[in-house]
Amino acid sequence: MRPPEPVQVVKQRRDAALRALVEGVPYIRFLGITFDRRGDELTGVLHYDEKLVGNPLLPALHGGATAAFLEVTAMMTLSWAMLWDDMERGRLDMGGLAQGAPAHLPKTIDFSVDYLRPGLPRDAYARARVNRSGRRYASVHVGGWQDNRDRLFAQATGHFLMPTRE
Repeated sequence: MRPPEPVQVVKQRRDAALRALVEGVPYIRFLGITFDRRGDELTGVLHYDEKLVGNPLLPALHGGATAAFLEVTAMMTLSWAMLWDDMERGRLDMGGLAQGAPAHLPKTIDFSVDYLRPGLPRDAYARARVNRSGRRYASVHVGGWQDNRDRLFAQATGHFLMPTRE
């Protein structure tokens, strides 16, 4: 039996896996989305940028940017849950992921967004909850907020086709 790894080594390995997962999708970088990881929980952060404003008279975030942010957060949360499980069981080849091997991401089947109020010109946050995740299909709910987590500006439900596992 191997001795347990130091906590800092495990944290660095998990952070590297998340970074590799996120950096493998150029659209995430284009939108300026980052992820804050606390254990196995992710919070998506959409950093404000003027290019994200859809209505400059209000000003308000573009509905497409909001939907993309929620969908990316749902997909990354779902992918992270799969990676987390594989990391904890020692089934993940961290070398391949760190070298830029493409991660197999879930494919969107459908994604329905509820716009509850305008997104203000500031950073936005989102957290997803995986309602069901099987070998072939997953259902995820995601909520986005800005200043107050209890006051969502948008929420969404998505259904995803899961990537095949080797």
